[in-house]
Amino acid sequence: MARIVMKFGGTSMAGMERIRNVAARVKYVVGQGHEVAVVVSAMAGETDRLVGFCKEASALYDPAEYDVVVASGEQVTSGLLAMTLKSMGVNARSWLGWQLPIRTIEAHAKARISTIETDTLVAAMQAGQVAVIPGFQGMMDDGRVSTLGRGGSDTSAVAVAAAIKADRCDIYTDVDGVYTTDPRIVARARKLDLVTYEEMLELASVGAKVLQTRSVGLAMKEGVVVQVLSSFDEPTQDDLPGTLIVSDGDLEAKLKETKMERQLITGIAHDKNEAKIIVTRVPDKPGAVASIFTPLADAAINVDMIIQNDSKDTEETDVTFTVPRADLARSVDILEARQEEIGFRRIITDTEVAKISVVGVGMRSHAGVAATMFKTLADRGINIEAISTSEIKVSVLIDEDETELAVRVLHTAYGLDAPAV
Repeated sequence: MARIVMKFGGTSMAGMERIRNVAARVKYVVGQGHEVAVVVSAMAGETDRLVGFCKEASALYDPAEYDVVVASGEQVTSGLLAMTLKSMGVNARSWLGWQLPIRTIEAHAKARISTIETDTLVAAMQAGQVAVIPGFQGMMDDGRVSTLGRGGSDTSAVAVAAAIKADRCDIYTDVDGVYTTDPRIVARARKLDLVTYEEMLELASVGAKVLQTRSVGLAMKEGVVVQVLSSFDEPTQDDLPGTLIVSDGDLEAKLKETKMERQLITGIAHDKNEAKIIVTRVPDKPGAVASIFTPLADAAINVDMIIQNDSKDTEETDVTFTVPRADLARSVDILEARQEEIGFRRIITDTEVAKISVVGVGMRSHAGVAATMFKTLADRGINIEAISTSEIKVSVLIDEDETELAVRVLHTAYGLDAPAV
């Protein structure tokens, strides 16, 4: 008997028919004798609908009240799944974030889980009860509801798995694993049997939609075994391989066992949720750049690519950077309020951009990865607006209209296409 956390995303919970399918899968796993906790997302599109209401209420809405609104989506699906399980003869109940509780810290709308009190939860699971937990939500020290940011249900699932010492955390999505790229863009994308935590962390951070970044980082830190599966096959599909997220050591052992070489590039990711900001004519002096990014950091806005123009012949410079598109309005508002302090001329924004990234731990031992990327894009006339790198990743910013073309040509250039059938 194992202790398993099963997490179902929005597409898996989109309507009662799919909720019944989820319940059937949960019942199947319970029938195998396992202790089960289920973490659910809101129905597909529901969080966007609720966010839309918040924006209609106020363009610069109060994040604490925003959390009150958007947390309701997961509350609905957790209650509906618990009801459905009971109707199928499965002992189940919902546990809201404040009932466990899942305690969080830092900013509303981007809270981080600090602790989860699990004694009562584990006792209920040991007694044979399925725990249905709304993802994405927790409780601040002052008792107010909090949310973990978009995609936070993955983080909730991994955090619960770590807290209850689960044998594994199964993430059910609308695909049957992690692919070399989005199969909706590249028909010959290949499913990966194994991906390292580090590679998955980079892929998630640059736009791969399978897992949320913080969930992968938490899984790596806590050593949680994560498996990515499809929720749209028969329940017995658990006997078939999805994609396992493993440590680098586990991957090396598997490659040694199968006498296979590590692939240079694991995958190509894209992200259209980027916005470019250009702050023009910033004084070229010590502390000027800090005066731009410090207030953004204080507001919990993540800045990604940063470029500062050469200013040898002037005493001013332009600073270009990217932020999540959802944070663009707040970013501009924060900077404009400090225009006199920073000393810039004006702010230029562009939302019609996309980030394309190539990821693979094989980069550590092979040269020329970036050169291949730049040449491949140049050969197709795709202009690069910004570049950022890490040890196992190269990302570029391009025009949003060229996203699909860039993904396809890079997937082929790095030899990731599956054989034609």
